[in-house]
Amino acid sequence: MKFLRHVVAVVACVYLAGCASGAQVANMVNKGEQQQFPQEIQENLVLSSVTGGEETNPAWTSEISDKAFSEAIKQSLVEQGLFSDDGKYQLAAEMLEVEQPLFGLDMTVTTKVKYTLTDKETGKVLFDETVNAPYTATVGDAFAAVKRLRLANEGSGRENIKGLLELLSKLEINADQISMVN
Repeated sequence: MKFLRHVVAVVACVYLAGCASGAQVANMVNKGEQQQFPQEIQENLVLSSVTGGEETNPAWTSEISDKAFSEAIKQSLVEQGLFSDDGKYQLAAEMLEVEQPLFGLDMTVTTKVKYTLTDKETGKVLFDETVNAPYTATVGDAFAAVKRLRLANEGSGRENIKGLLELLSKLEINADQISMVN
């Protein structure tokens, strides 16, 4: 029994050896290939709100904050030529869930984010879609569990933004109808 307590204490110390830090904006920005988007949304999207994230408690686990995720989305939209401070279309993101492991060698984080794109003038919702994006950080990426979890958070956030951009690239906007290209 005494041995087991020592093992648990050592494992806890190793796990908590570093302080947890929140997901970093630069590591969540999608810097992939330039995609083709409908002319109507190019330089015409404004980011209205990002909600549902959590601030990181350094004594606990890494999280993705609203502020960091918002900035990562904004920078990704800028990279793709979609962002505008006064665009016609308003994008909102709601982080519904961030599924994280408590411990493990390979840490897989899955973000579930609901994106809503609205025409500011008419209030018409162009799309209301949810993106699920898993990402796994391995021991090869970082030995310390707290860093591995942060890397998994950042990777999942980046993959989620990539999923948003794929949705936006399939959007068809015309005067009569709005749809997603199959």
